[in-house]
Amino acid sequence: PKTPHSSPMPDSSNSLILKFLVLKLGQKLNEGKTKQIFELVDEPGHVLVQSKDQITAGNAVRKDQMEGKAAIANRTTSCVFKLLQEAGIKTAFVRQQSETAFVAAHCEMIPIEWVCRRVATGSFLKRNPGVKEGYRFSPLKMEMFFKDDANNDPQWSEEQLLETKFSLAGLNIGRCEVDIMNRSTVAIFEVLERAWATQNCTLVDMKIEFGVNVRTKEIVLADVIDNDSWRLWPAGDRSQQKDKQVYRDLKEVTPEAMQMVKKNFEWVSERVKLLLEPKACGRVVVLMGSTSDLAHCEKIRKACGSYGIHCVLRVTSAHKGPDETLRIKAEYEGDGVPTVFVAVAGRSNGLGPVMSGNTAYPVINCPPITPDWGAQDIWSSLRMPSGLGCSTVFSPDAAAQFAAQIFGLSDHLVWSKLRASMLNTWLSLKQADKKLQACSL
Repeated sequence: PKTPHSSPMPDSSNSLILKFLVLKLGQKLNEGKTKQIFELVDEPGHVLVQSKDQITAGNAVRKDQMEGKAAIANRTTSCVFKLLQEAGIKTAFVRQQSETAFVAAHCEMIPIEWVCRRVATGSFLKRNPGVKEGYRFSPLKMEMFFKDDANNDPQWSEEQLLETKFSLAGLNIGRCEVDIMNRSTVAIFEVLERAWATQNCTLVDMKIEFGVNVRTKEIVLADVIDNDSWRLWPAGDRSQQKDKQVYRDLKEVTPEAMQMVKKNFEWVSERVKLLLEPKACGRVVVLMGSTSDLAHCEKIRKACGSYGIHCVLRVTSAHKGPDETLRIKAEYEGDGVPTVFVAVAGRSNGLGPVMSGNTAYPVINCPPITPDWGAQDIWSSLRMPSGLGCSTVFSPDAAAQFAAQIFGLSDHLVWSKLRASMLNTWLSLKQADKKLQACSL
């Protein structure tokens, strides 16, 4: 059989059009309330996730057809997964295949819904009488629910999850795996919260699911994240909510009411595309005292690239040509592009202090330390006259990271890469510890 909706995205390249024009579907692996999952015969380890034009509430106690919902949901989830993947978070998403379907890595799903809350509302208020709607959780409130429709998805504790001893795709779900899902959920929420804030929308809460990739045995974000998955309040105002709660709250399902629900879903699917666009475009300008420092500067440029930040290298000496140094400074101050200057100068660092004393833009010293005079040279980057605010970072990677943190205050895409990098560092340590413990045993 072939998928009924197998035309690729309009912006796909010709090679993708030829390769993915027709997909051979294998057996149906699963069917839920809003989607079907099929094996892909020609792509082992991948599946097709086909959305349906169905909307449900209360574990399908209420369900209705909503024409166009499959396309809206697929568009939303594809954009969300692209945003997360570009940040550096591992997901099962591979590509959007058609208007109503996407290709994903084949995962064995862990039957837990992880719920992350920033604002108290909905079922939390019923389960926690005395907490007023609008109570803000800092840090985020984490909850988990076992996927069991017959028992209305009961809330579980970590202890219940650990004692169940799930084993999926050959991976035992123990303390390490639970910690990974917990920590990942928080990071995913924070990335999406930051992104939605650029559209003046409050991400109130969100539910996600994880799976074990059957090929790599890794835990990855799986299933979907669409307008059924969260509560979104424009301007933090519940009366303007755009998510599935509008459908849940309907006293009576009428054609007019369903049109209103669909309009909200379309609004979200259009806005979610904007989350992939940077709000600001900054750059790093690296000033080196001589080309002998080029290798050091190239490391800074490469690290900037990993955050999606444009980096320019220039050669100038504040000691030998201060007028030219100040002319270069003025060149980058004059075009209105947010800029961080990085001064790379060995021996006596004149670049950083001169730049810092003559610009309101941030200046980072990143001197290349040599084994012979490094201990003495470093003081020219550390001990500054009053009125100068340049910082000093020795590592090229750390200099780029510091610049990214400055840009991340106004650019959610840069901030997302930083946040994902924090998560991935934590995950690698957690997994290294698990491997070491296994070896010791």
